[in-house]
Amino acid sequence: MTAEAKIKETITSNDVVLFMKGTKSMPQCGFSSRVAGVLNFMGVEFADVNVLADDEIRQGIKNFSDWPTIPQLYVKGEFVGGCDIITEMTLSGELDTLFAQQGVDFDEDAAEKIREANA
Repeated sequence: MTAEAKIKETITSNDVVLFMKGTKSMPQCGFSSRVAGVLNFMGVEFADVNVLADDEIRQGIKNFSDWPTIPQLYVKGEFVGGCDIITEMTLSGELDTLFAQQGVDFDEDAAEKIREANA
């Protein structure tokens, strides 16, 4: 199976997927840690794909999304963005809206606490 086929299968069989360096329980870079931390704090169930464990996936996801950096967040098969975009969306409430529109469960109180702590 090609890297592209593996990526397509992963993002279509999981509602929320984070391609990251490390895992959600042990991120291996600050940017991956930030996005995984937001998702974990908000109680979002997500699949984590450790790009450090597979060089084909590591390069393949960059080609697939036409986005040069890791982490990359996908919701319902659609690319949402990397660390900066997810941070902005979290602070503006756009991520809440996206999750709600897509039927992804999350803790609204936790999302509000993130915004309060960063106000």
